Amino acid sequence: MTRLLYLECTAGISGDMAAAALLDAGASEEVVRRALDSLDVEGFAVEISRVVKSGLDVCDFAVVLDAAHENHDHDMAYLHGRGHSHDGGEGTGHHRGPREIEAIIDGATMTEEAKATARRIFELVAQAEARAHGVPLGDVHFHEVGAVDSIADIVAIAAAVDDLNVDGVVVTDLPCGRGTVRCQHGLIPVPAPATAFIAEACGLPLTPSTVEGELVTPTGAAVAGALRTQGALPERFTIQRIGMGAGKRAYDTSGILRAMIVEPLV
Repeated sequence: MTRLLYLECTAGISGDMAAAALLDAGASEEVVRRALDSLDVEGFAVEISRVVKSGLDVCDFAVVLDAAHENHDHDMAYLHGRGHSHDGGEGTGHHRGPREIEAIIDGATMTEEAKATARRIFELVAQAEARAHGVPLGDVHFHEVGAVDSIADIVAIAAAVDDLNVDGVVVTDLPCGRGTVRCQHGLIPVPAPATAFIAEACGLPLTPSTVEGELVTPTGAAVAGALRTQGALPERFTIQRIGMGAGKRAYDTSGILRAMIVEPLV
């Protein structure tokens, strides 16, 4: 029987929302933690818990950074040009390039399929950031703060999807919020340039929304673009499992990503 993963992104999608929803839909926490524990990365821990979001009991996936790595907006402040530190100084601070991050992914304890998924997600983010900042891909350097958080999210998602062992992934329209969001370099329009470039590259359909705020992050768009195999649900299907993942930001939406395992009915 065909099993499909449906990511219902009506309230948006981010890395932590996706990881939480997939775990809640039945992905093995043991498998995900094994992959995370194997990473050649320091300064973080992962907390998986239950929280109440919009009155609903949902899963929360939180990458907790130590004091040396803490970043107050993990998905927006991670890109720096070559030779720039987190505080804007020259030549200080630890940065990771795409090749270094790919090596970290390659060294993770997970299947080759999961590693390929993680590389694809990160590649989409790196290519979009390179385009947004007008630099060659090899010159894209992610500050350690954002890199740690993003690597953990992406590896968790890749390991979880692989563990669910689905035959395809359905992602319908992504909501396009409005307004601006603050990043390392100041205020930028929503959707963030990297998010928009990923949507363009992957042909992701966007639906305008009246909600002020960033509903789809670059990592969330990359997850949707890398995993999506079809853009519409079957005409008839049954639901086998439901998972709900909490977002961290407070917008005028539920702030929940719902992941459903569905089986088409002939």
